[in-house]
Amino acid sequence: MKDGRLVYSTEAGRICPDCSKPASQCVCRKKKKQTKVEGAGLDDGVVRVRREVKGRKGKTVTAVFGLPLEDRDLRDFAKKLKVRCGTGGSVKDGVIVVQGDHRDAIMDEIKKAGYAVKLAGG
Repeated sequence: MKDGRLVYSTEAGRICPDCSKPASQCVCRKKKKQTKVEGAGLDDGVVRVRREVKGRKGKTVTAVFGLPLEDRDLRDFAKKLKVRCGTGGSVKDGVIVVQGDHRDAIMDEIKKAGYAVKLAGG
């Protein structure tokens, strides 16, 4: 450990390497996540639905980007989509991921909820 920066403390737990604050109080990681989502051009009010395979060992998932909902509401909406598709999924960094290729069913549900939706990707 040449640079001498603190990585873990028994009092605070994990320490952020960028701001040197406890991970629970870190502000720089939250800013990076917000910048990453905003930088992808997702602030135009259109919800995008796309099929993804890359990095998932060949498994197909349907990803939903750009829903203007808070965390709790986003999780509730994701549950509604998973029930409609009859499959599993998750919410991570503001993106709903549903297992399998369910683009049409998900687009129908999003339209019913009153959002403008687009099919993204191929």
